[in-house]
Amino acid sequence: MRDFFSDTKTIPTRAMREAILDVPVGDEQKDEDPTTRALCERVAALLGKEAAILLPTGTLCNEIAVNVQTNPGDEVICEESCHLINFETGGPAAISGVMIRTIAGENGIFEPDQLRAAIRPASRYAPKSALLCVEQTANMGGGTIWPLEKLNAVAEIAHSAGLATHMDGARLLNASAATGISPADYAAGFDTVWIDFSKALGTPMGGVLAGSAEFIQEAWRAKQQMGGAMRQSGILAAMCLYGLDHHVDRLSEDHRLAKYLADQIRALPQVAHMQPVETNIIIFDLDDSAPLAADIVAGMKADGVLIGAFGPRRIRIVTHLDVDMPAGEDLLVALKKQL
Repeated sequence: MRDFFSDTKTIPTRAMREAILDVPVGDEQKDEDPTTRALCERVAALLGKEAAILLPTGTLCNEIAVNVQTNPGDEVICEESCHLINFETGGPAAISGVMIRTIAGENGIFEPDQLRAAIRPASRYAPKSALLCVEQTANMGGGTIWPLEKLNAVAEIAHSAGLATHMDGARLLNASAATGISPADYAAGFDTVWIDFSKALGTPMGGVLAGSAEFIQEAWRAKQQMGGAMRQSGILAAMCLYGLDHHVDRLSEDHRLAKYLADQIRALPQVAHMQPVETNIIIFDLDDSAPLAADIVAGMKADGVLIGAFGPRRIRIVTHLDVDMPAGEDLLVALKKQL
């Protein structure tokens, strides 16, 4: 099966699995796991922060960042298509008791003036604007990259107004691979940031959330409370370290394949619109002459190719380390057959 549904579908390589065999482990909750400590120290340095914490999922990274940096009744500002709103089952409200104020950006990215307009003035009647969240890269924006100058601008506006700042960096390493800008530079204006290991880096699970030492102390309390604390987590941390060592430099291969596929798909007469393809995600809309997206997905699955329907006529394709050019050619054949 050629699986282009998501980069979360990657399967750990044999070498990654073998990397866990001899690693030292201990009780993570007692800070006795040396491999987990090594991973957290490395990611903190990579992101330019004081400390970091290993968590089972990226969703938990986001939810803990919101929980620690807000109070019930506060308001979190983020772009309307972001993961925090659309794929975390209302977690900010259910877990932290906060409201969400959305900004309608373009391809997942909003302008500094839009943020200024969204920040509430102090009032005894309104919720308090407490936290700004951005997503780098913007998943449902088509894997678009926040420009560094725009990230710095919105972070400065937020801080000037007394807001904390958080970056959902699930695919931050994809942005760095595409631009050459370091993860630490992208994250410099943000109080908290995390990277995902179960997407582009190919581990079975795991994200590492970074921030100040004080923030990480509080994040540990939230991790324990939400059931995210583990025991011999060095098994997972060893896979994450392997991903950092072996799967970062190859991200550009995913980007090249995505751009090749996008060029071929964009030329099809039934494609009405395609979002910019800057990293490893392709999102496009079909016109009314084409079958519904769900029917196309079902037909391609029967031909051995998995893609995603994200609306009646919207399709998403994601490249990653488990698909290559021959797989891409199979995708194109199957898609043209359905159209």
